[in-house]
Amino acid sequence: MRTGGATRPAAVVGCGMALVLVTSGACTGCGSSDSGSRTTAARTASAQPSATAPSATAPEALCARVVTYWSRKVLDSHTYGDYQTMGLSNGQYDILRDVVDAARAAKKRQGAAAADRLIVSRARQGCRDWYRTGGPSNGPWS
Repeated sequence: MRTGGATRPAAVVGCGMALVLVTSGACTGCGSSDSGSRTTAARTASAQPSATAPSATAPEALCARVVTYWSRKVLDSHTYGDYQTMGLSNGQYDILRDVVDAARAAKKRQGAAAADRLIVSRARQGCRDWYRTGGPSNGPWS
């Protein structure tokens, strides 16, 4: 910024929560002279990562969760639907079809509760096996 032929840089100074653009370098109404250091310390402390950050979910668990969800949806329908609209890979869709076929048979013999338990266990086991042998790393559609 040019003032009277001299160049003076503008400074951005925090007053409370607002940023104020000042050209003189002084901020009125900011409190005591050490309030800036407390504000800076508070901002620094809040920017630190949390020690209790959530852990990542294993790919096998995510696979089992999505296969279980869609297996329950598909169980009573007469069609499986399109795996891409379900957000499944081809490998996950294969697991889903195996799970639903077994769950339909279990539902006829033992009822809905038994079919649901089977869905959970078979989806978990199918995804565990699938990832043990490489999972989706065999190509984009696997």
